[in-house]
Amino acid sequence: MANNKNNKNNNKKIDFLTPKEIVKELDKYVIGQDRAKKSVAIALRTRFRRNNVPPSIIDDIVPKNILLIGPTGVGKTEIARRIAKLSDSPFIKVEASKFTEVGYMGRDVESMIRDIVETAYISERAKETEYVIEKAKQNAEELLLDLLVSPPPRMPKKNGANIETNNGKSSYINTREKFRIMFKEGKLNDRFVEMEVKSLSRSPVPVIEIFSQSGMDDIGQDFKDMFSNMFPKQKKLEKIRVPEAYDILVREESERLVDIDKVIKDAIQSVENSGLIFIDEIDKIASREKSYGPDVSREGVQRDLLPIIEGSNVMTKYGVVKTDHILFIAAGAFHMSKPSDLIPELQGRFPIRVEMDSLSKKDFVRILKEPKGALIKQYFELLKTENVALDFTDDGIERIAEIAEEVNLKTENIGARRLHTILEKVMEGISFDAPFKASKKVVVDKAYVDDRLIDIVKDEDLSRYIL
Repeated sequence: MANNKNNKNNNKKIDFLTPKEIVKELDKYVIGQDRAKKSVAIALRTRFRRNNVPPSIIDDIVPKNILLIGPTGVGKTEIARRIAKLSDSPFIKVEASKFTEVGYMGRDVESMIRDIVETAYISERAKETEYVIEKAKQNAEELLLDLLVSPPPRMPKKNGANIETNNGKSSYINTREKFRIMFKEGKLNDRFVEMEVKSLSRSPVPVIEIFSQSGMDDIGQDFKDMFSNMFPKQKKLEKIRVPEAYDILVREESERLVDIDKVIKDAIQSVENSGLIFIDEIDKIASREKSYGPDVSREGVQRDLLPIIEGSNVMTKYGVVKTDHILFIAAGAFHMSKPSDLIPELQGRFPIRVEMDSLSKKDFVRILKEPKGALIKQYFELLKTENVALDFTDDGIERIAEIAEEVNLKTENIGARRLHTILEKVMEGISFDAPFKASKKVVVDKAYVDDRLIDIVKDEDLSRYIL
């Protein structure tokens, strides 16, 4: 019931987000890249449309996978992560370069499906736990009162049944209610209760390490789960403070009340209908040249990716998952290769291709100032905890942006990530001295930035190592 409510709310949420509204939401976190935002906005809206078409055609409508082309640090991952949050979809990011062809040691491509199902399972379980938490708290409170207040005496009847004495029962109820009030008012926080606690660390589960071929990368965890179920968890009596005992009881009750079968079913449905997998560094498996050694399986990885992206059934520990309607967004810098170096079959699985724009000084200024989690806002709030008032002037921000653009041109272009390095160097002295500063106001202007960075920027070799 809980997840049905959540699904209804999610559908309603997506229903009111037109492609323009989705782009507007992305603008809060990612500067520029309008073409990429437009493409993912259409893909997200198409999912809503698919959920509302006649059932006879719904299985025939497959996602239009997207290939983002551009240097690192321009917003590829952030765009994918934000649309996943926006639609409350299961999301994982994987690096194509970490996969190996079946038959080689390493991770196989099906592990990405197992990972996203695990992510969805954790999310759905959290939702279900939230739904039952009030009931769990009520049960935990009653169990705690059972530990605090001894039950009334029982007297035997002639027929052998036991009954509680009226006086004893009345006194017990009154005492129990008094303890309930004391517990809620926090007057029992220093009292101890004796209760059984599961001792996971002392369970006699043998330690097993599994070294396996690709395709079996999570078998070790499966073996550990199996042996955990075979050997019962040890319990022992411990004296615990009332608040801690209550927390333990709430956790145990919520675990008992959660319907695991429903959680698994909802997790699989969520992955199959709204899962989003971001495959980064796909350019690193794009070379068609004959290679040997560690790179020998690159084309094999592409061929292994084909059935997953096209649509196939993958076995996970929670059951079989169909990948037909998972949305795949692949990305790569393509400095040493080009999209046409991918095998033709895989190229056809990414019909939408978007070339990302390199970031200019103007973009860097906006990145520093505009997004919700802008770097300047982060530093301001961090130093505010030390009662230091940080003031970035416009010329100071522009100078930081100018240096970022200059260093990206001279050395490796790492996009907006360059700002992290430069700002950390600018703020190093302030961050170190913040707790002891006599003056609690610091102005970061152009002169301040130059004073800390100009020598490093002029020395190209030095800037390669430091900035």
